[in-house]
Amino acid sequence: MVRPSEKLERRTKARFPIHRELRYKVLDDDTIVAAGVGKTVDISSSGLAFDIDQTVKPGAFIELSISWPVLLDENCGMRLIVFGRVLRSGPRKTVCTIDKYEFRTQARVFQAAVPTRTDSMLQRWADGYRRETLKTREVAV
Repeated sequence: MVRPSEKLERRTKARFPIHRELRYKVLDDDTIVAAGVGKTVDISSSGLAFDIDQTVKPGAFIELSISWPVLLDENCGMRLIVFGRVLRSGPRKTVCTIDKYEFRTQARVFQAAVPTRTDSMLQRWADGYRRETLKTREVAV
């Protein structure tokens, strides 16, 4: 019998406590429904946890832009861009998958995330994800 103090760890990937500034955008029904800033809590190769000031609907598509602690060529800031799905969201802590990621150079001037009707990069990724999911379901049937 497992005692409450001996929680069973079901994660198969190591999580690293990396605390970095992030910006996020949430897509639901082809519309950016939320955007803002927060901080990462921990990151693994398949997902990440982060703190934001609102809850997000599980299953929503999300894009995170995370400040990266390493400079490109020792002088150019980098950002880790993550595309994923929200797994769970509670008071100030949200967890999402990492389905796609890429590194980009960071703009010299901070650009605030503003909710808009559509967002081409997040929208294109979500559309491709939906198409792949439909293909997988069709093959399984």
